[in-house]
Amino acid sequence: MKACVLYSGGKDSSLMAVILERLGYTVELLTLNFGIFPSFKPAAESASSIGFKHRVFKADRTLAQNAANIIIDDGFPNNGINYIHKEALDLISQDYDVVADGTRRDDKTPKLEKREIDSLEGRRKVEYLTLRGFGHKTINNLADMLFEIKKEQTSMENNSDYEIEIRYLINEIKGEKAVDKIFPSHIQSRVIGWKTKIQ
Repeated sequence: MKACVLYSGGKDSSLMAVILERLGYTVELLTLNFGIFPSFKPAAESASSIGFKHRVFKADRTLAQNAANIIIDDGFPNNGINYIHKEALDLISQDYDVVADGTRRDDKTPKLEKREIDSLEGRRKVEYLTLRGFGHKTINNLADMLFEIKKEQTSMENNSDYEIEIRYLINEIKGEKAVDKIFPSHIQSRVIGWKTKIQ
């Protein structure tokens, strides 16, 4: 069965890919890009480093613009990121039997509510899988056993999350200082290879 994992290059989505592959799915890692900034490059490097096929899904720039407007209006990123995540899942579910991501139990965003998951699966006739049963500590322990991970201050060059192209748009609309107030500084973890590959 063909499965797609929305992929950022981080430990969560990498772990989801490994679990699905181990269960016998044909796994493809997919990163959305809106044609605003080549934010997919770090994810493509991470996918290659652990031997997975990676695809860049070209999405309509309007989705990123809508998300940027939501974030500017709110003054914080959660609703805009959730909006774009739901739209991304809806788009990619047309091409796959199974869609998955690395969202976990304690994530606040992006995260679909149960009714949104039921709607996606019902409308698109897909299975939607996440790491919802796993918490932050467990994910970190499993990822540390499997992957070589590079941790550094997040930047436009080392991150393939939705927020990168949205940051770019907000920079154009409101300026860099506005972006720094909206998106808190954080450390980015990116998979750069195997530590121990599952046999």
